[in-house]
Amino acid sequence: MTTSAVRIGLLYPELLGTYGDRGNALVLERRLAWRGMPAELVEVRAGTPVPASLDVYVLGGGEDAAQAAAGSALRESAATLGAARDAGAACLAVCAGLQLLGERYVGVDGAPVAGLGLIDAETVAGPRRCVGECVVDPAGGGGEGAGLPLLTGFENHAGRTVLGPGVQPLGTVRLGAGNGNGVDGAIGERLVATYLHGPVLARNPALADLILSWIVGALPALDDEIVLRLRAERLRSQGRTLPQLRRRRRQRRSGSVA
Repeated sequence: MTTSAVRIGLLYPELLGTYGDRGNALVLERRLAWRGMPAELVEVRAGTPVPASLDVYVLGGGEDAAQAAAGSALRESAATLGAARDAGAACLAVCAGLQLLGERYVGVDGAPVAGLGLIDAETVAGPRRCVGECVVDPAGGGGEGAGLPLLTGFENHAGRTVLGPGVQPLGTVRLGAGNGNGVDGAIGERLVATYLHGPVLARNPALADLILSWIVGALPALDDEIVLRLRAERLRSQGRTLPQLRRRRRQRRSGSVA
């Protein structure tokens, strides 16, 4: 377990901060502070070299132009990010962050753009955006996500992401689109990538604690009663939505709904 302050890096928040994703870094810092553990939030502004000394790297979502700008700048720090992860740092990447960490992504203009190559994945923009609430059943079977509860969030993206062989998805999609093929994101050694906004760690504190445990080891429990009540309300709402969507899909297939 580390005894020094955990350094949580928020990368390019002015470009990769759509839908409050910067809140993920704040959640990590607060959940350490509430446990009496030292933490430092480090904002890495666009155009600034990414330091190799951070313990957690947080990337959020961004519109097409912002994502392209962030990608161009981050490629110069790809080696630094890779070395930091090899040295034990953790990483959370949301939406555009997920796409940037892959091998490449193809935008709506059809032009391929090289990613950072930290995840064996490729993203291609689809014909329509995936927008709405999303529920993900985390990967089990003793993988990195084993033991997590259902994950909730919302998505707003056009990307369809295909994972390479051996890359484990974060989980199976119960509601929503995720990667576009029945799963969402990716999870690996000290890595979480997802299409879930919310911010995802505010909605899913167990996921935040999983990431922190990779850095500091086992964590004392927190009183998350309020958060859990909000999660339960959100899941009840999504549980009502899911049967409605299934009925509409069946009606569309049968031609009974325009």
